[in-house]
Amino acid sequence: MQTNQHQELPPVRIGLLGLGTVGGGVVNVLTRNAEEIARRAGRRIEVVHASARNLDAPRICPLEGILLTTNPMEVVENPDVDVVVELIGGMQPAGDLMRRALELGKPVVTANKALVAHEGMELFELAQKHHTMVAFEAAVAGGIPIIKAIREGLAGNRIEWLAGIINGTGNYILTAMRDEGRAFAEVLAEAQYLGYAEADPTFDVEGIDAAHKLTILAAIAFGMPLKFDEVYTEGISGIETDDVRYAGEFGYQVKHLGIARQRDDGVELRVHPTLIPERRLLANVDGVQNAILVWGDSVGPTLYYGAGAGAEPTASAVVADLVDVVRTLTADPMHRVPHLAVVPDQISDMPVVPMASIATAYYLRFAVEDKRGVLARIAQILADHEISIEAMMQKEMTEDERTLPIVMLTHQVREKDMDDALAEIEALDTVRAPVVRMRVETLDA
Repeated sequence: MQTNQHQELPPVRIGLLGLGTVGGGVVNVLTRNAEEIARRAGRRIEVVHASARNLDAPRICPLEGILLTTNPMEVVENPDVDVVVELIGGMQPAGDLMRRALELGKPVVTANKALVAHEGMELFELAQKHHTMVAFEAAVAGGIPIIKAIREGLAGNRIEWLAGIINGTGNYILTAMRDEGRAFAEVLAEAQYLGYAEADPTFDVEGIDAAHKLTILAAIAFGMPLKFDEVYTEGISGIETDDVRYAGEFGYQVKHLGIARQRDDGVELRVHPTLIPERRLLANVDGVQNAILVWGDSVGPTLYYGAGAGAEPTASAVVADLVDVVRTLTADPMHRVPHLAVVPDQISDMPVVPMASIATAYYLRFAVEDKRGVLARIAQILADHEISIEAMMQKEMTEDERTLPIVMLTHQVREKDMDDALAEIEALDTVRAPVVRMRVETLDA
């Protein structure tokens, strides 16, 4: 006989901080799928109190039955609120609001990747102290349940490495540069007009947003502390359309990747433009979509693909966390899934490997004078630093007929050796501009 047990329990009452795009999406999902969510959580989930900076702004969601305020701390301290959902973003006041909620023993669900990346260890310790929890699935890759996949679905694996397209704005720009041959600045302006990029796009195009997300993914994958300050971060603002085209001629696509890899001497944490073979599934993730490739020792490669942002995709992750929180409200706190996948006293403080000692293959583009012996001199300098060339193309003279582009791929080489070689090459009087370089990853085991 089927029972409706969730109807016998009082609803879990949600305090929502932020009624913007994602906050409105959360209200919509909870309203539209109320019955299905209650079936999965064991009881109803209802938003009872919400804060917004402007209560008169137009909303994308129904607000009937929700107490509204401009003071988010009122929501946090409301004794009728059981769970706090933080969707304000940024470091403050979000940090103080989350800390206060945890001090009151209230679980917190957040999409705030910056706050988790910078202050997550403190927040998790505070949650443990007060026998509650922080849930942050929506902080990485929008609607893709990548945190649950790594933390729970792949719990039987030793995660060896992961690589992901984890910023939709950058992926949209690189896709348009490749498909339409347009310059970075033009496509960025279009992305801003369409709402894919912020008015200040620095976090997206310079890799900071992706570094926040990689910090979280690596901590969960490897059971290590959050180390945002040690992530090597390089953006895409310096990539030219010619480089995207030349990469395609070599059989590669340019993607802005976050890469984390375990090594015997530590962990690689890096975000940078990367050439990957066009046959790889990750190379064919286009537009604003996100995807993360995770390699476990038992399962091998697994790929997670979907919408990395947007109102309802991100709301999907927030509500999934709410369901988890509701399921565990009566559970022994010591037996909940740990924040970073391993129990707190088993977190391993792995060193982050310096970028200078990491080895990758490289894409290089030189702008040189059209003189005899220039290429031979460049090749000799590379050879002196034990850098071997895999493939090379000489392109047509530039429009102003002042420089000749030479493009090459190298075999794997240590970053420091490449740095030293390029410093010598750029000092040549026949090399007319800084060398363009991007790393190349095959994404094999």
